[in-house]
Amino acid sequence: MSTFAHAGPSAHRLSAPDGPGNAATPVRVYLAPGRLYASAEDAQVTTILGSCVAVCIWDAQAQVGGLNHFLLPSGRPASPRFGDSAIALLIGRLLELGAHRGRLSAKVFGGACVLEAFRADEWSLGARNVEIAREQLAAASIPVVGEDVGGDLGRKLVFHVRTGAAWVRAIEMKG
Repeated sequence: MSTFAHAGPSAHRLSAPDGPGNAATPVRVYLAPGRLYASAEDAQVTTILGSCVAVCIWDAQAQVGGLNHFLLPSGRPASPRFGDSAIALLIGRLLELGAHRGRLSAKVFGGACVLEAFRADEWSLGARNVEIAREQLAAASIPVVGEDVGGDLGRKLVFHVRTGAAWVRAIEMKG
């Protein structure tokens, strides 16, 4: 079972397993900005990040995980677009899918300052997004076990929801 947050095309399934019973092939999903994805299926989720941040959270024992892709540190109404609510929304979905709060772990990605004009500002949008992610995870008592944040390059992220494995590649953002 998998869930997408927010109405509209929140994520796009790129492929399905090769028939019934083939657990070796994960479902491939593309996650658009401002959305979240949570699943108990074997899924590989890809997203592209610049100043946005993706927080990946999973319970390895329950083999449940997910991620969000938020654009701004805060905003109203509560939405996966905003870091101050995106993390709580993701945690809620994971708990609904059978995760146990005490077993959750997190990884944080993104938060680059891809526009040269803003690189002198230590509190760029990307830096503020990373800070809110860390604050929200600390408040939820979820340990951050890995991160790749900041800098001036975008990132392509591929996250495996059941295992918490992540692959990240730096990419030049064209503007």
